Amino acid sequence: MKAVVYQEPFKVAVEDVPDARIEDPTDVVVKVTTTAICGSDLHMYEGRTGAESGIVFGHENMGVVQEVGSGVARVKVGDRVVLPFNVACGFCKNCLAGFTGFCLTVNEGFAGGAYGYVSMGPYRGGQAEYLRVPFADFNCLQLPEGEEHEDDFALLADIFPTGYHATELAQVSPGETVSVFGAGPVGLMAAYSALLRGASRVFVVDRQPDRLRLAEEIGAIPVDFGQGDAAEQIKDRTGGEGTDKGIDAVGYQATAREGEEQPAIVLNGLVESVRPTGMLGVVGLYLPADPGGPTEHAKKGELLFRIGKFFEKGLRMGTGQANVKAYNRKLRDLIVAGRASPGFVVSHRLPLDDAPEAYERFDRREEGWTKVLLKPGSGGGT
Repeated sequence: MKAVVYQEPFKVAVEDVPDARIEDPTDVVVKVTTTAICGSDLHMYEGRTGAESGIVFGHENMGVVQEVGSGVARVKVGDRVVLPFNVACGFCKNCLAGFTGFCLTVNEGFAGGAYGYVSMGPYRGGQAEYLRVPFADFNCLQLPEGEEHEDDFALLADIFPTGYHATELAQVSPGETVSVFGAGPVGLMAAYSALLRGASRVFVVDRQPDRLRLAEEIGAIPVDFGQGDAAEQIKDRTGGEGTDKGIDAVGYQATAREGEEQPAIVLNGLVESVRPTGMLGVVGLYLPADPGGPTEHAKKGELLFRIGKFFEKGLRMGTGQANVKAYNRKLRDLIVAGRASPGFVVSHRLPLDDAPEAYERFDRREEGWTKVLLKPGSGGGT
């Protein structure tokens, strides 16, 4: 089968790899209809992780079940399904508590597994024609038949639940004000989720005009940090107080206005932007090691975080990857009911063969390249 394979920093290729197959009785094989390129994939693509040549990328996957193992009880051949990026067993202590992003059985020596991602277990990614899904009865979220809501449902694999998770970590409540740093797909989903939860005003910080326009279109307030300090702009618009809650949707590759990489600048900006006793939800990716970090400390995941100001203001913080299974069913039902349409972030739908060029252009943050979906077995189309 064809798949997107990492070769070296800034280079992927579509290659023939062994077909996905049933390996355990609880597996299914899914024919992939839509798979997305994620900002997290770019960390590997740029050589900013320990990823080695040969990884099949792709943790945002959906498709139709083609084959089921003998131990699968609920999922059937022909089911249309979307897969959480977290690979989870469903029966360990963390899964039973709802923390499926930190499953204790799927990745030896590590809490959490994922498709096609460095250090996240032996699971090939779904930027391919087919995908093996372990513990399928637990991991497959069944969808209505047909092709309706394909873009919306594809986002249930990661970015919509991740954006919603950020609002859970920050405990966003009706009527509150929220600062979201980062207007990439996850940041836009966090802003959208905050509005769904009844936030009165949501400020979205970025400097890319096309992404700030999208934020404004959904009812958020764009803040261009290229025009001045974001925290000061937000405080100016909130009577000097700052917002009730804050969300980091950027992570360790954050940059200053001058373009210089400063890994802690978003965390410190949120400390300034959020009022005393507020809460921060951090879903932007931070790693224990970053080979491309701008300083020796950054290379070891050690950042200059303003813990004194954080403590002084009595702020609280929640962190970590999303437990997708905790949210994807209810978010699916919002889509089906017409109450949520997260597909507004999708900018491109391309055939799998176009993946190398798509990675290059998405990595350059070209104007209009917000969220890229790959369509194995299809001609795609923008």
